[in-house]
Amino acid sequence: MDMSCYARLDPEVFLFVDRRCYPDWEIIQQRIGFHDLTFVVSGAANYYVDHTLVTVRAGDLLYIPPGTIREASTSADNPMHSYAFNFHLLPDGLPPLPLPTVSKGCQTPEMLRYLKDFTQVWMTKQQGYELQAKGLFLLILHRLLLQGARLGQAARTDERMAMARSYITDHYAEPLRLETVAELTGLHPVYFSKRFKQDTGLTFKQFVNMIRMNHAEMMLAAGGFRVSEVAERCGFQDISYFSNVFRTLKGYPPSAARRIPLD
Repeated sequence: MDMSCYARLDPEVFLFVDRRCYPDWEIIQQRIGFHDLTFVVSGAANYYVDHTLVTVRAGDLLYIPPGTIREASTSADNPMHSYAFNFHLLPDGLPPLPLPTVSKGCQTPEMLRYLKDFTQVWMTKQQGYELQAKGLFLLILHRLLLQGARLGQAARTDERMAMARSYITDHYAEPLRLETVAELTGLHPVYFSKRFKQDTGLTFKQFVNMIRMNHAEMMLAAGGFRVSEVAERCGFQDISYFSNVFRTLKGYPPSAARRIPLD
């Protein structure tokens, strides 16, 4: 997922509710002109999103974009408690948030802390609260977008790419050719190269060098090896080329890695 179109995101929250529903709580059917983002803390509720039934429970995140017909009621036996944000996105023309109608696993300890902080800022309305509330909501949206990007990346990953990454990690010290690894996955080298870049965000060569340089950095920092020995153990026969690649990726020469402590 490309997050660049959201770089200048400017959300305007016009309604925030710490919603503790009574058994007869409901939202009448209406086409909304705003974004509805609801974190369900406990209980359950039935939403109709464009006439499709969606049941949300504790731990779920509900997202309904503008232009959608929305209707809702809570479970009488288990009323919903939620944090609901109604907001507009500026500048105009931004696409809806790339979130499914219902997301699982979004309410991490970090997210719950943001929600708690936002609630306190919004309810107390101290001087300058609008700016602080906007900052907190931007953090919430950032975490959701980032999680969506990671889920999208995971969805594009298949077993063949996992096999390729694993093979490179296990055999980084050996000569590695794209054609050889592609053959292991059963893919044509050209298609393998394209899929590998989609999966990792790196070309085959860039990924191999990253793995090798990470191992080289650890070996140099641990001590006991000359730069030439580390280069050879990491699959390089040309020390000068090894040093150039190391400096390019790490930002400093191999000799300096010995002075960097390991955590």
